Amino acid sequence: MTGHPRLLPLGDCAFTVELGQIIEPATQARVFGLVAALEDTKAAGRLPGVIEWVPTFCGVTVHVDPDLADPDTLAANLLALAREAGAQPGAGRLWTVPVCFDPDVGPDLDAVATARGLDRHSLIERFVASEFTVCMLGFLPGFPYLSGLPAELEMPRLATPRSRVPAGSVAIAGRMAAIYPWDSPGGWRLLGRTPLRLFDARRADRPALLAPGDRIRWQVVGPEGLSAQAIR
Repeated sequence: MTGHPRLLPLGDCAFTVELGQIIEPATQARVFGLVAALEDTKAAGRLPGVIEWVPTFCGVTVHVDPDLADPDTLAANLLALAREAGAQPGAGRLWTVPVCFDPDVGPDLDAVATARGLDRHSLIERFVASEFTVCMLGFLPGFPYLSGLPAELEMPRLATPRSRVPAGSVAIAGRMAAIYPWDSPGGWRLLGRTPLRLFDARRADRPALLAPGDRIRWQVVGPEGLSAQAIR
């Protein structure tokens, strides 16, 4: 459950505003509310020294320039802002993401379906019928943690992680889904793959394609769709 915000200093260059201690929709809504308040307040010039902020499941880390920010004043202002900011849903962009569920790219799909008492087509239907929200980015550049997985599809991580998960893999673990932006080790269960490039340093304005607060709907494509880069 959510409680009073806490401020955790991180050296002299950052503060974490903690809004809760467990991952739950109410806390995530407070995180999105604080992010919106920070955007409005910084735009109005009322947070001198603030460089950027990074939302997480349960809080927001605010990075500052210690030469421009008075730490005591900024700490007081951040706590006040956290208390005043209301909860709100993610207000980012809505994406339609193509995903292929062919067995060659979704090696865990049948095992998950069997474990949940479903056939593969019913599992895919339940997965794509849900709208997901990007809660935060982490683990790898551009790696989105997605809430919205139906409870009946909840699964633990693999007991033994894979040494290589292909880039673009769409995966689930616990009550979350994710997309791997790079080839990497990983222990989430792989249901499919998308052709999208989730991180590109050449996109100077938005190297990470997805951002916290964005929402995702899935579009089922066949294996031929893995060569496409279309997104809406």
